[in-house]
Amino acid sequence: MARAELADSAVDLETVTDDESGTPAQRYLQCVPYARQISGIRIYGDAHTWWDQAAGRYGRGFAPKVGAVMAFKPYGKMVLGHVAAVSRIVDSRTVLLRHANWSPINGQRGQIEDDVEAVDVSPDNDWSAVRVWFDPIQGLGSTHWPVQGFIYNKPLGEPDDTRLASSSPTRDPIGAIIAAHMRLASR
Repeated sequence: MARAELADSAVDLETVTDDESGTPAQRYLQCVPYARQISGIRIYGDAHTWWDQAAGRYGRGFAPKVGAVMAFKPYGKMVLGHVAAVSRIVDSRTVLLRHANWSPINGQRGQIEDDVEAVDVSPDNDWSAVRVWFDPIQGLGSTHWPVQGFIYNKPLGEPDDTRLASSSPTRDPIGAIIAAHMRLASR
């Protein structure tokens, strides 16, 4: 197994403790491994580093495409940035996102959200700022989150056939979390 794959499988999940006893309260998923899993973009490290890491490796731009990753700039308390995959384009200023660890759902952080709304609120309609669905209020949050742009999920030099990642037959803890989420959502 490559070093990057080893590191990826070793740090994807974190345990949150409920109290001083160290008793695990839940397992939660960060945005980075989830975005990597569903987009196929093989970038590692904190979300705020993805935009620069993609330069010269993946196409980048300022228009959403299905399967692309929206890269958020660090802002306020979101010091590590955020990444989310575009699942659908609704209109010129609205997309649906798939991401993890954005909204606390039922009081728990690190949850997966599929097909949640993000609206371009930039004055120039250039996707440099968005408002994003926030589950606790069941609507768009009021914050205008700065966006670096979109990372397209094809390595440079490949035909522009933006695609969703396929699942891997190897041990895949992130895939297991996603599969469990999908089973619960279909009930």
